[in-house]
Amino acid sequence: MEPCSCDTFVALPPATVDNSIIFGKNSDRLCDEVQEVVYFPAAVHNNVGEHLKCTYIEIDQVPETYAVVLSRPAWLWGAEMGANEHGVCIGNEAVWGREEVCEEEALLGMDLVRLGLERADTAEKAVNVIVDLLEKYGQGGNCTEGSMEFSYHNSFLIADRKEAWIVETAGKYWAAEKVQEGVRNISNQLSITTKIDREHQDLRNYAKQKGWWDDQKAFDFAAAYSYLDTAKMWASSGRYCEGYALLNKHKGSITFEAMMEILRDKPSGINMEGQFMTTASMVSILPQDTSLPCIHFFTATPDPARSIFKPFIFVPNISQLLDTSSPTFELDDRVKKSHLRIRPDRRHPLYQKHQQALEAIDNDKEKARVILDGMKKLEKELFKEMESILQSRHISVDKVINLYSQCTKDEIRIYTTNINSP
Repeated sequence: MEPCSCDTFVALPPATVDNSIIFGKNSDRLCDEVQEVVYFPAAVHNNVGEHLKCTYIEIDQVPETYAVVLSRPAWLWGAEMGANEHGVCIGNEAVWGREEVCEEEALLGMDLVRLGLERADTAEKAVNVIVDLLEKYGQGGNCTEGSMEFSYHNSFLIADRKEAWIVETAGKYWAAEKVQEGVRNISNQLSITTKIDREHQDLRNYAKQKGWWDDQKAFDFAAAYSYLDTAKMWASSGRYCEGYALLNKHKGSITFEAMMEILRDKPSGINMEGQFMTTASMVSILPQDTSLPCIHFFTATPDPARSIFKPFIFVPNISQLLDTSSPTFELDDRVKKSHLRIRPDRRHPLYQKHQQALEAIDNDKEKARVILDGMKKLEKELFKEMESILQSRHISVDKVINLYSQCTKDEIRIYTTNINSP
C-alpha cells in the first residue's frame, strides 16, 4: 500500500455545472492520526522583523495574513488542505523522484499550504509564495508524528475562482502548469510533462548536468525528475489514472456532489483503507461570479463514505470551531513530543463521537441503519441549504457565523443519541 497516498482534484468550466470551479481532496495519512478543522482570522503584524514559528523552523512574518480555514494533522502548524477568505484553495501531495529527499528540518509541504493561503489572494500569487519560500528556506523534515520517519517532496494543486495551478517540486527545483478549463488531478507522482508555464530558472540545466535530460528532445519534467516512464503513466492502474478516469466520467456535469462521490470511491483506491487511510476530506465550490460566496465542505473525520461533508463560508467574526479543534499543546511541545516519539491524545470532540459511531455501525446492523440514515438526512439538508444560498444570493450572516460549528453539533447529536440507545 502506498504511504500518504493523497489525491487532489479540480474541475473547471465547461466540465462543471453553473459556471463554478470545484476543488476536492482526500488526505490519506496514518490511520490513527487525528485531523482537525480550524479557523484563523485575518491579522495585521506590525512588528518589523517579526518571526513566525512553523512546524520546525522560524521564517520572516509578513505585514498582513488572510483568514483561513484548514484541515490539518493536529500535531503540526501547517495543513493538508484548506481555503482562504479570497476563495483560494490548496491541497498538497507527497512525491518522490531522482532528487534526494532532505531529512533536515525545513518547511514541510503542509507548512507551504498554510503559508500560501495566508499570504495570497489569487492562485497564481500562491504559486509565487510557495516557490519563493521553497527557494529561501527549502523543504524537509519528518512528516509524521511518532516513531515513523517519513519525508518527501511535494506537489500542490492551487485553485481560485478563475483558474488552477499545479506546482510540482524536486528539492528546490519546481515546475508549474496553469489549468484554465476541463479537469486535472494530482496524486503521489510527478505529473507535469511538457506543458510547463513557469519553472525554476535552473530546472533544465540541473537535469542536463545530472544526465536526466539530453537537450535533444522536448523537456519533460516528470520524465527527467522521476523514475516514472511517462509514456506508461496513463496506462497505469494506479490512483492517478483512476482519479482522472473518475473526473472524466462526470465531465460536463461535475458538481460538488459529484466531487464528493469521487472522494468516496473505494474500488479506485481514492477512498483509502488500511494502515494509511483517508483521514479527512474537503470539497469547495468556487463560483466565477464574485457576487456569490465560495462554500467549503470539510469532514474532519476519517472515511468520507461514512462521514458528513459540512459547509463553511467566510464571513466576519466567525465563531471558533471548538468541536473539530484538538486539545492544544504549545508548538514547542508538539515538536518535542514528535521527536520523543510520544503521541498524546489529540482526538477532538467530533472525532471521538464519530469513532464510537463507526464502532456501533460495525457491530449493530439496526444501529448502523439508523445512524447512516441520520447522517445522509443531515447532509442532504445541508446541501439543499447551500444550493438555496447560491440560487437566492442571500446569506444570513448571523447564521453563517456559526454554520460549521452548528453542523458539527448536529452531527454529534446523531451519534450521541444512537450510540447510547438500547
